[in-house]
Amino acid sequence: MALSLSHTNIATPPVRVLVVDDSAFMRKSLTSMLEEGKQIQVVGVARNGEEAVQQVQQLKPDVVTMDVEMPGMTGLQALQHIMAKHPVPVIMVSSITVEGAQETLQALEWGAVDFVPKQLDGVASKIAEIQKHLVSKVLAARYAGSKLRPIPLAGMAKTAALPSKALSSFAVSVTRGTKLIAIGCSTGGPQALFEIMPTIPADCPAGIVIVQHMPKSFTKPFAERLNNLCALDVREAVDGEEVKPGRVLVAPGGMQFRIVKKTITSSVVKLAPNVENHPHAPSVDIMLQSVAALYGERSIGVILTGMGHDGLEGMKAIKAAKGRTVAQDEASSVVYGMPKAVVEAGCADKVVSLSKVIGEIMNMV
Repeated sequence: MALSLSHTNIATPPVRVLVVDDSAFMRKSLTSMLEEGKQIQVVGVARNGEEAVQQVQQLKPDVVTMDVEMPGMTGLQALQHIMAKHPVPVIMVSSITVEGAQETLQALEWGAVDFVPKQLDGVASKIAEIQKHLVSKVLAARYAGSKLRPIPLAGMAKTAALPSKALSSFAVSVTRGTKLIAIGCSTGGPQALFEIMPTIPADCPAGIVIVQHMPKSFTKPFAERLNNLCALDVREAVDGEEVKPGRVLVAPGGMQFRIVKKTITSSVVKLAPNVENHPHAPSVDIMLQSVAALYGERSIGVILTGMGHDGLEGMKAIKAAKGRTVAQDEASSVVYGMPKAVVEAGCADKVVSLSKVIGEIMNMV
């Protein structure tokens, strides 16, 4: 008789975390936040990058929280050494400034799985919200460890080179009416977009809109970084901006982002405050639902790596409108949350590895 494990109570061991920060106050605060429940155990603290590299090797933590700015070896330099020699999920603790955004985006390119704001001087409710995000991101990051591979220091150039060969949209059959590619992602999304966006050809016959969960001070530097990597024109969207082929519009943080009709042949961005009190602003669901309503069967919805299920209702809307849908597979996702929700609901026409996402999209336009 086979033994059923469905009711067996097997406790999940706590996530072992190394906290790295040059501030004793921050080390204590982060440790208290992480250890409030029983799901996380802080196994060590480090005051600088050199200590961080040593303790990763000695303690073999499941996850590292890494301050960006530290004297001596910085958080970025420590990340480089860790990802080259002992890859482990690293969450950057960053100031929410334009300078902090640039450094954090660089860290995401170099292998960090996520980031949290270094903003613990606010009211208790704000700190509680930061704690909630910190804990959830650490718990999710533990599952990214098995997917990390060493990144040689020599491979961490400041700016990735454009690929020598990109897909050509001339090989793709053209259908009636301009299509719109709508991409949603969260944890792991910046890395995924840095990898795939440079492979989209400059003559792509569809417009592209992107919702990536990010603070408002991050989305413009993020769009600028993508623009430097891509043959397409990538920019942070502004209200009333036209959607058209060859242009990639990144939803600004803190606002809800929709596509609305302007004329019979044109559509534009509509930005609005988060009056719905949606957990995410911008929301992938709200963006995709607007695309489905306006573009119908000319919609192409894409869900990449991320926590939670934002995007599920939007993908349902695109399917109902007879549009096409693509979801990133589990093996290549940093966090298989958003794509998993779409796949399990039967809303993905294609479930593919990150390296094949653009090929599938170009087959659909």
